[in-house]
Amino acid sequence: MAELQPIMPSTDPATGDPIVQAQEAPEPVPITDREVGDYREQDRFLPIANVARIMKSSVPPSAKIAKDAKETVQECVSEFISFITSEAAEKCQLEKRKTIGGEDILQAMITLGFDNYAETLKIHLAKLRQSGASATSQAAQRDQGSEDNPPLSAGEQADFPPFK
Repeated sequence: MAELQPIMPSTDPATGDPIVQAQEAPEPVPITDREVGDYREQDRFLPIANVARIMKSSVPPSAKIAKDAKETVQECVSEFISFITSEAAEKCQLEKRKTIGGEDILQAMITLGFDNYAETLKIHLAKLRQSGASATSQAAQRDQGSEDNPPLSAGEQADFPPFK
């Protein structure tokens, strides 16, 4: 049996340095219509009940929202989220990162022309992180036996300004 030899990189004859060839990232394979057909509609869109709840909070209590209006908004917000997320994912892929963060989403929104939304969401992201940090410290205090800041019960909500 022949002995295996290690693969050695090519070297530059002038300097003796190894020649490193840039490897291009593989092109993403587009999803075919058949593959899209394999997904159920409910798997591609946000849950209609959540969309309806958010829509109801924006209209007077006596107002009614038609089913087709809910479905249209469901499709629109799902497409919007996919649009923003794919831009953020592309940036992360270029930077060889696997996790999309809040800042990536905000940067994608700015890149795609949604600057006004991004500015508002920066504030919400900061508040979310602040409440997350305080929740973490509350959990640590609770683990140490402190009851100064009890956790939110099932009926309580954090103080966030309404999202408009």
